[in-house]
Amino acid sequence: MEEKERIKRIVETLKKKYPNTTALNFSNPLELLVATMLSAQTTDKLVNKITQNLFKKYKKAEDYANVDEEEFAKEIKGVNFYKTKAKNIIKMAKVLVEEYNGKVPESMEELLTLPGVARKTANVVLAKAFNKNEGIVVDTHVKRVSFRLGLTNKEKPEEIEKDLMQKIPKEEWSDFPFRLIWLGRDTCTAKKAYCEKCILNSLCPKMGVKAK
Repeated sequence: MEEKERIKRIVETLKKKYPNTTALNFSNPLELLVATMLSAQTTDKLVNKITQNLFKKYKKAEDYANVDEEEFAKEIKGVNFYKTKAKNIIKMAKVLVEEYNGKVPESMEELLTLPGVARKTANVVLAKAFNKNEGIVVDTHVKRVSFRLGLTNKEKPEEIEKDLMQKIPKEEWSDFPFRLIWLGRDTCTAKKAYCEKCILNSLCPKMGVKAK
């Protein structure tokens, strides 16, 4: 099978299995930005539990910008590195208020100027809040699964992203990585690749894993 056809079948198979790709709950760009910042090394389920009440209290960037840091840290205490995240979210909100009229910017360049916002977070916000395909989200699941699928042999997230952007159709950039994440959680886990029950078994070269 040609590589282009193999990748096409991978994309289509994942699309059928995981039609809904957004696990974080949000109703506007600011909520998604905050939720994504909270989600680093924390489960989406826990983030959604915390933001359920958080988003009722904090409606605008000004609300986050003006909150006491210690008080806010207590409200998000369940997430990992909550003190650092509290500090970054408040700083981020202040920049939104001072430079962007309280609105989340819609470009990669502008998003990367926000405290605590790296390319991964920016890609999530652009894709899911603004429907803009400027890049591909790369987290630990995407890194692991894309390597096992033979889509990249790189180690650095930015290099993995470049490989994926060259191989995955642009219209799929926003959803494809989230489908890889679901597969990485369900089947192609860090501890073990359950190849015998994987929907991509016949399409995967199983790089770096011992598979049946």
